[in-house]
This record gives sequence, structure tokens and C-alpha cells, in this order.
Amino acid sequence: MQQRWAAYGGRSLFVLLSAVPIVAGVSYALLYSLGLTGVMAEGFTLAHWQEILGDAAFWRTLGFSLYVAAVSILIALGLSLALVLRSPQAFTKGELSFFIYLPLSIPAIVMAFFIFQLLGKGGWLSRVSHQLGLISALEQFPDWVNDNYGIGIIVAHVIMATPFFTIFFANLYQNERLGEYLHLAATLGANGRQRVFRVAVPVLLRRGLATVFLYFMFVMGSYEIPLLVGSQSVQMVSVRTIQRLQRYNLGDIPEAYAISVAYTVLVVVLLSGLLWYNRKQMGRT
Repeated sequence: MQQRWAAYGGRSLFVLLSAVPIVAGVSYALLYSLGLTGVMAEGFTLAHWQEILGDAAFWRTLGFSLYVAAVSILIALGLSLALVLRSPQAFTKGELSFFIYLPLSIPAIVMAFFIFQLLGKGGWLSRVSHQLGLISALEQFPDWVNDNYGIGIIVAHVIMATPFFTIFFANLYQNERLGEYLHLAATLGANGRQRVFRVAVPVLLRRGLATVFLYFMFVMGSYEIPLLVGSQSVQMVSVRTIQRLQRYNLGDIPEAYAISVAYTVLVVVLLSGLLWYNRKQMGRT
């Protein structure tokens, strides 16, 4: 009985400290976007929602955020899976298991400055290219930061995500005893490609789907890196929202709250899809 009450108390405390503030914040943003609260509240209105939903820039922002998150996660997953499947023991013990943690200790804003100094027109790569004679002027170096394709944002997130997924998949490899399954597949006649793409990769991705999805949402909602190395003409959703909140025009504030609510709805829809998929997979097993 004491353990049950302790479990209930722990869950209640978790909901109180995590779920309640989120629900309260989203509720306030929704009321603000509907004109029911705030300094310019004049009664219920859908004008702010009509403004953002009819704005092509909003949909470009949403699509750009999805694109950056998807490309960053796909590249990081490919690199981390390749590293783990090539040397599964190297990232759980030894010197490499220590150094793989170093990129995880770098704050996002520091990584953004590093990418800017690395890939900018006046950065390290452009200067090396100039010294090697690959370009005759620094202006000829490609636009890899503050560009419309989000190259700098993607590179920064790949550098941060690859060590995380490498550690994560290395631990999954050990916990799921994947080496034994691969050995069994080899004894049954599976070649190397079949063992990787029909045994190892499906097991790792299926077990790590929730973590991959949560990191996807983290990249999609990131702020510091897109702010410093992203383009101002095509912004990610977090940058666009904060800039509208900080403008002197008070009329932009309800629209900023509407964008935040719309993004929250998108997250809830994606989370619901993930939960449905997990239940479907559990039903099959």
C-alpha cells in the first residue's frame, strides 16, 4: 500500500511540475491569440489565426523547420548506425567511449559560433580554400551559413546529434544482445548486407523510435543555432515566433502566440501518431 501511494505521489508530482505549466502556457497563448486576454484584448476574434494561416511565409517556416529536422536526423542516424555496426564495442569501453561524450557537453550557442567560424565566408574553411588556390577571393566561397537551405543549421545539429545517437545505439546493441542475433543470422546463411539491413538496423530503429522522434522535435523547435547561422528570409518556427513577440508592434504578439499554438498542435498530432504506431507494433507482437 505504501509503495502504491508513493507511486501515485510521484506521478502526481511529475504532472504538477511538467504537464500543468505546459497546459497553462498553451492555454494562455490560445486565449491571447483569440483576443480574450492581453493588452490588446477586445473580445473573441479569429483575425489573428486567419492572418497566420493565410500567410505563405508561415507555411514556409513550418516546412523549413520540418526539412531541417528531417535532414539533420537522417544524416545523424546514418552516421551513428554506421559507426555502431562497424565497431559496437568501441563506444562502450576504452578511450573512444570517453571522447564521444565531448560534443554532448558543448552548448548549442557555442556550437553555432563554431559553425559560423568554420563555414562562414570569413571562416576557417574559406581561408584554407583561399590559401590552397581553390578560390581567388573569400566572396567566392559558398554560402553555407545564413543560407536559404539551412546548411549551417544542419551541420551543427548533425555534429551534436551523431554522438548522442552513437552512444544510444551502442547501448541498445548491448542490451538487445544484437551480436548474438547477427551471429545466428550468419549461421542461417545471411550475408553481411542482409545482417545489417534486415536484422541490425530494424531492431535498433524500432527500439529507439521514441528517442529519435523526440530528438526530431528538439531540432525542429531549436532556437540558438537557427538564430545565429540561419537565414532571416526563411526562418525556423522558433525564431519567427520569438521575433514577433519582441517587436514593437503589439499587433504581432497575438500572431506569435497563434504560431506557438499551431506548432503545439502539430507536435501533439505527431506524438499521437507515434503512440498509435507503438500500440500497433505491440499488438502485432
